[in-house]
This record gives sequence, structure tokens and C-alpha cells, in this order.
Amino acid sequence: MYHTWMRYFTPSPVHHRLGLVCLGVGLQHGTLPTVGPRTLDHHVAVVVSAGSGWYRSADGRRATVTAPALLWLTPGVPHHYGADPGTGWDEAFVDFAGPATATYTELGYIEPDRPVVPLSDAAPARAAISRIARAARPGNPLLEVETGAAVHELLVALRRARADTNADGDPVLTALARDAFQPLTVADHATRHGMTAAELRAAVRRAAGCSPKDYLLTIRLGRAKELLAATELPVAAVARRVGYDDPAYFSRLFTRRVGTAPIRFREQQGRSVHGGWSDRVPDPEHPPTILPGSV
Repeated sequence: MYHTWMRYFTPSPVHHRLGLVCLGVGLQHGTLPTVGPRTLDHHVAVVVSAGSGWYRSADGRRATVTAPALLWLTPGVPHHYGADPGTGWDEAFVDFAGPATATYTELGYIEPDRPVVPLSDAAPARAAISRIARAARPGNPLLEVETGAAVHELLVALRRARADTNADGDPVLTALARDAFQPLTVADHATRHGMTAAELRAAVRRAAGCSPKDYLLTIRLGRAKELLAATELPVAAVARRVGYDDPAYFSRLFTRRVGTAPIRFREQQGRSVHGGWSDRVPDPEHPPTILPGSV
């Protein structure tokens, strides 16, 4: 016995140019029929929030699926899976496509080589899928855009919920962020973690979708932007604060990556900060009050 609800869509070519389009959404639970063997021409994220089952890959290997878990079904890859006939499972799925899938795959958000992904919590992904289901109401004129935006949200929620990332984030990334402003090479960082440089590159690529150098650079430039926008520190001092002893090199790097020189960035961002600058992260449920005329 099982229960199922699903809707399928046909977005226009214009909507595909938004990057991601939702092709379908479904909510099912119970002792569902076995799926496959089959091969699709688009992506599907299957979020299993309760129960257990199995997944068989194209080479015949069978993996146990225990909720909460994610099944990645990727284009051109044969797959075969099913819920345990004794217990069944509770699943939600989203079919999607679009040119942005290549970038999400490159960044590690979509993992074709890892079809079964344990999750720490299925609730955020289920919430994103529920938004897609609500947008699928008959006659919704914003259907394609609302559902496409929710697919972006879903991919972020799934990346955050991977069970190999703890509540404080990936431990390697956490340590890199902590030491980002120190004058250390990638090899130095690897040594601190008891890794080779190649092992560190693989770990960061898996967790952040980029190289250690790019990850560190993102953190350094983000902090540099904050200092330029909210303090009167000279550019040379900002450069030193974020790990660069050569201010000229820092300026060239900042200009190349940000698209504008540090001084120009400061001019563009310059404004009085009501109440002074703070490193505290505001509570999203109780954001600070901005008084009229304070910005």
C-alpha cells in the first residue's frame, strides 16, 4: 500500500535560460514500487526522510539506503532502486534540468559519482520541495520561475545537510578559515592537517567545490571588503590584516578578482554605519532597526 502525489511541467526555452528549471515534483510514502532499471535525460533529487531501501548502480553494486538520505539520479546513468517491502519509505523528489547543473556539479553540489548520500537532516530539503509543490497550484502564472528558484534553494539545502559536514561546517574548511590570514602556503596548511597537498586539494574540492587557494582567497577578499567599507584603515594596512605584506600585489589581486581597485571600492561603499561597525551576526528573526536618515 502506498500513497503518491506528483506534478510535471514543461518550461519554455526562455525559462531554461534562467539556469535551472523544475520538470516535476512528487511526494510519496509507503511500500512504493521498485524504480528501474531505467536511464533519464535529466537530473532527479530523491530525498528519503523515513524508512529504508536499496539502490543498485549500473555496475550491479547494491547499496543500502537508510533515511535520511539523498539519491542522485543523473542524466545518462542507469539506476535501479526501491523501498524495503516490509517498511517502505517516505520520499520527495524533484526533476530538474538546465545549464546551471554543470556548474553545480563542478562545485560539488550535485555528485554524479555518489548516487547515495547520507543526510544529517532531511527537513530543510523537504521544506524547499514543499515550496515547489505549493507553487504547482493550477493557474499559477509564476510557476516556472517560482519552481526554478526553489530548485536552487533545494541544492543549497542538500549541500548543507550532507552528513559528512558537521554543525560547524567541514572541519578542514573550518581550520582553513581560521588560519586564512596567516602567511601560509597550501603545502603549509596541508602539513598542519597531516595531509599531502594533493589530499588537501581533494578534501577542499569535495567540501567547497574549489581549490584551497581559491577558498582562502575568497575569505581574504571578503574580509578586505569589510575593512574597506567599514573602517578608515589605509589600503596597506588592510592588505596586512588579510595576509598580504605587499600592498601593490594586494591591490592588483583585489582589482582583478573584484573588478575594481580597493580605493574605488571604498568610495562606492562609503557610508556612515549607524551605531558603528559590529562583527556580530544579526538575528534573522530580530534584525536591527534602521532609523530614517541613518544610512
